[in-house]
Amino acid sequence: MYPLIRKVLFQFDPEKIHDFTIGSLKHMGQAPLSWLYKSRVPNKEVEVMGIKFPNPVGLAAGLDKNGECINAFTGMGFGFVEVGTVTPKPQPGNEKLRIFRLPEANAIINRMGFNNKGVDYLVEQVRKANFDGVVGINIGKNKVTPEDKAKDDYIFCMRKVYDVASYITINISSPNTPGLRSLQYGEALNELLSEIKAEQAKLAEQYGKYVPVAVKIAPDLTIEEIESIAECLVANNIDGVIATNTTLDRDKVDHLEHGNEMGGLSGKPVTDKSTEVIRLLAKALDGKMPIIGVGGIHSVADAKAKMEAGASLVQLYTGFIYEGPDLVRDIVKSL
Repeated sequence: MYPLIRKVLFQFDPEKIHDFTIGSLKHMGQAPLSWLYKSRVPNKEVEVMGIKFPNPVGLAAGLDKNGECINAFTGMGFGFVEVGTVTPKPQPGNEKLRIFRLPEANAIINRMGFNNKGVDYLVEQVRKANFDGVVGINIGKNKVTPEDKAKDDYIFCMRKVYDVASYITINISSPNTPGLRSLQYGEALNELLSEIKAEQAKLAEQYGKYVPVAVKIAPDLTIEEIESIAECLVANNIDGVIATNTTLDRDKVDHLEHGNEMGGLSGKPVTDKSTEVIRLLAKALDGKMPIIGVGGIHSVADAKAKMEAGASLVQLYTGFIYEGPDLVRDIVKSL
């Protein structure tokens, strides 16, 4: 039925439909309504970053920014859900309109700008979910925070989410927060990761448990930049890396309506670019840490290509919107 549902949903404004869907799933996440979306997905347990995942297919950050639908998404068969990106203070994000569908390319452009209700609200939602599965929490900086103070926002969020997160993702690759991607390079990256690891050690002692930290990187990187990032990740004993975020490249969509809107492009046009970054990253890391592959996964073949390139887990976002929940089941069954 999903193709028919999608046809109806795609008649309306993307952000309004997103908000409607999240609001509906928030209420459906509680029994007795859960039967409306639940899917039977086989158990394909895999251990990554010291965490046992029921299966290797997860929901990428960005869809459930405030952690309101954890039970609903896991009911659809996802082996893990990553919520956020969340910031220390609530913020409205960029001006609307800020989401654009490109159906001819199975793609989306967004320039949301980390719109969210703040880290305290997200932590409250995660606790309310009372969920014993795997929940990653993706953290970022507020737009008004200067680049040289960015680490303070990440540390603040780490302290807030540590006790409720299965793992924490450091988002330094969104193209929609000015200056954020500059944190991926050189001394800025090394300084940030050094502070993150020091805080992780303190929190592990405080809570008596070790919560892994992953870093999410962009697809718009040169070979030299990928190798430099890999070296820095290893030097700072980061637990994992997520590749990749959305792209600024418009080569495959600039001829389409909305193809040149500002923001991050996701979906099929980023499939090959993301997979190539994973391949180069895996070579540079040489098995020293796991990779979570995300970007343009719209089929079983796309997911397998990410894993063959070096990913231990995969995440869906735009592919899930275009293909529906059956995509989760189909990928898990094929692995």
